[in-house]
Amino acid sequence: MTGRERVLAMLEGRAVDCLPAMPITMMFAADQVGAKYYDYATNSRVQAEGQIRVAEKFDVDHVSVISDPCCEAADLGAAIKFFPDQPPAIDEENALLKDKALLAKLRLPDPLGGGRMPNRIEAIRLLKDRAGKDRVVEGWIEGPCAESADLRGLNRLMLDFYDDPDFVRELMDFVVQVELGFAKAQIEVGVDIMGIGDAASSLVGPRFYNDFVFANQKNMVDRIHALGARVRMHICGDTRHIAADLGRLGADIVDLDSLAPLDEARRKMGSAQVLLGNIDPVRVLREGTPESITEAIAECHRQAGPRYIVGAGCEVVRDTPEQNLRAVVRYAREHKSVCENPSVVL
Repeated sequence: MTGRERVLAMLEGRAVDCLPAMPITMMFAADQVGAKYYDYATNSRVQAEGQIRVAEKFDVDHVSVISDPCCEAADLGAAIKFFPDQPPAIDEENALLKDKALLAKLRLPDPLGGGRMPNRIEAIRLLKDRAGKDRVVEGWIEGPCAESADLRGLNRLMLDFYDDPDFVRELMDFVVQVELGFAKAQIEVGVDIMGIGDAASSLVGPRFYNDFVFANQKNMVDRIHALGARVRMHICGDTRHIAADLGRLGADIVDLDSLAPLDEARRKMGSAQVLLGNIDPVRVLREGTPESITEAIAECHRQAGPRYIVGAGCEVVRDTPEQNLRAVVRYAREHKSVCENPSVVL
């Protein structure tokens, strides 16, 4: 099976020759081609080259255009801090919607109209052309809570849940329109799976999640499916308190951080949900040995069961030893949908 065939078979509930491997690589990929991260995040050709290098060198099953959470916010006019060799960051102190009244003046950006969005779309075009026959091509957008936090400022948004719920609803309605427009443009150039990153949603409790976030996430998942792509939902942080709700989203993959135990997620989400993850990217993947990493992935596999894709809890840290990432992929290649003997060190 090719990586593309393998991933799609897993998502469709068909037999696979071995477990898929879909670790997130960003700074690690930039370093593989000797690029500064500024160039990786802003130059489609550099990003495509980094992703293809990782895919071919480490035999992973996907290529992805995830780079940083600032792409959409930048094209809406947000103040972004750029650095030579680190990811871009939102200027929270000068957030675009520090004054809430400015929301009424924002207009939906054209994903092809200049700025950072077209760069991501061009990276997809390059990846589809060079790797799309053998590997799934993954797009990326921000989730409703994360992008709202990017535009308003995280702390302000958290207070808005209490102080101005109507504003939060208006903001998230706008954000969903932005993200679905961006998703559509990515899907039209060849995306197989749309990643949705909604880290900020792990910071809200179950009541606010259900009152404000869930319906917007669900809308995004359903609309992306209607456009013809699969969905990978990735939420950094501890999501145990909303795990059952995540299982109701209908996302093809729920990608769990190391803070969210796989066995608990499996109990709350049911046997049909494909889970991905979730070894600690630093303490286990970066600082471990191939043997200890193999044991950790085997335990994840045991907890998740057969509907499982191998990966770390979040981004592979840039100075992760290459043999450690190889151990992750080797486990995937040597195991099928049933964890035959999780105590074996390969």
